[in-house]
Amino acid sequence: MYKQGDNMNKIRVFVGSINPVKELAVKSAFQKTLPQYEAMVHGLAVPSGVRAQPMTDAETLLGAKNRLANLTQFATSADFWVGIEGGVEVVGRQIESFAWVVVKSKEGVYGKSRTATFTLPSQVSELVLKGMELGDADDLVFGQSNSKRTNGSVGIMTGDIITRTTYYEHALILALIPFKSPDLY
Repeated sequence: MYKQGDNMNKIRVFVGSINPVKELAVKSAFQKTLPQYEAMVHGLAVPSGVRAQPMTDAETLLGAKNRLANLTQFATSADFWVGIEGGVEVVGRQIESFAWVVVKSKEGVYGKSRTATFTLPSQVSELVLKGMELGDADDLVFGQSNSKRTNGSVGIMTGDIITRTTYYEHALILALIPFKSPDLY
């Protein structure tokens, strides 16, 4: 198991995405949570098995779990696999945005966490409700280009006080608790 104080070793971590924001968040979270290991992070595009824009909490979690499961089929020599899926959910008259993170170790131990939630502006919400992916809606409303591969909604709306990388990073750190403190699990 992964315990603090072990000698520095390299671990292979695969993330079910080739989005550089997600890869960077995974690398940063592993460095901070398990600093005794050097995380070699590799992205691999795998299907989520859900809509391009998941519209509920349950569908978003399923997408993260599916990415992780599909990833384990292609990247069999990993120490850890990570599935990340961003989604939205209609709450009252607003749409809230969030992401789910699921982590699995080669020993079969799981960790999961959800990011913080924030409310989308009405212009963006209207486009998402019409079937547009959140990243595309952000690009249209805010005059961006491919923002889902850079700062994303959270970065655009906070003026990069919270970047998309740090947004995912916090949830990843929480999902890594079972590996940082295995005696608790």
